[in-house]
Amino acid sequence: MNLAVLPTRRDEAWRYSDLDAVAKAWPAAPATQISVTAGETEHHYLLQDAADGASAIHDYEISVADGAACHFHVLNIGGALGRVTLNVTLGAAAHFALGGAIIGGDTQTLEIVTTLTHAQPNATSEQVIRSILAGRATGTYMGKITVARGAQKTDAAQSVKAMLLDRTATANAKPELEIYADDVKCAHGATVGELDKNALFYMASRGMDPATARTLLLQSFIAGVFDSVEDEAVRETLEAAALAKLERLT
Repeated sequence: MNLAVLPTRRDEAWRYSDLDAVAKAWPAAPATQISVTAGETEHHYLLQDAADGASAIHDYEISVADGAACHFHVLNIGGALGRVTLNVTLGAAAHFALGGAIIGGDTQTLEIVTTLTHAQPNATSEQVIRSILAGRATGTYMGKITVARGAQKTDAAQSVKAMLLDRTATANAKPELEIYADDVKCAHGATVGELDKNALFYMASRGMDPATARTLLLQSFIAGVFDSVEDEAVRETLEAAALAKLERLT
């Protein structure tokens, strides 16, 4: 696609996007290249916290060589539009793990789009996405896993869950599998729900104010997404930013 030409909703990857907001950040900057060499392990993270009304598009091209591992964590919370795309290719016995959280309110459009190719045998991958949406926000996860012909013993999983704080918010989830090998283990699941009213009532009956109760339940909902962040300072930064955003929503 010509970078000067704005995408349209005919392109599946942009189906749920805010194209007016996309235009503010178009053409997008070239994708960030990440290459993990054979046998190595790398950890990467992105805190997408653009200013109110701004548009941010972050694209990554990730290649994980034979026997290597890449752990990537994303917290997508800022801007009128925040879009993160990951295009990942795995070598033999390679591993990719993604932990992502989307937290949006007002009229934000926040997106995580992944394309993961198991190109060689014995590779593994795990993607865990959690979204919390309020107001008229739209949160989208689109994740395609392709298992190439001959990529036997692939083990791939996606878990996508969204929590709507208001009925006016929208969660889109589209996990997708395209498998050309016959000896694989691939699974995906997507759910959208609301806060448990019984849990809120129980916490209120123990003297907890509603805002604190909601924040604690929402924290538990996204708990675990950042547990595997290797750098403690980075983990604390992501968790603090997530908590601050949650407090603004509740």
